[in-house]
Amino acid sequence: MRGPACEAALPGRPLSSVPEGETVRLVGVEAGHGLRARLAAMGLVPGTKVRMMRNSGHGPAVVEVKDTRLALGRGMTLHLRVE
Repeated sequence: MRGPACEAALPGRPLSSVPEGETVRLVGVEAGHGLRARLAAMGLVPGTKVRMMRNSGHGPAVVEVKDTRLALGRGMTLHLRVE
């Protein structure tokens, strides 16, 4: 299920809104099975701490997860909910 009603029911805020240097906890993924599996393979599962390393609003966001830096496309960061 997608759309404004579904997004309003999800906890937290999108990862794309996190400023550089802030550490947050991943609370949910609003995506299909394929993207969920891909993100899980990178270690991005609910409960994981994520530190925003670069989020300039242009190009990929760079996050640090368990001492590993990942570049995530803007679309991916919109599907990740954090608090």
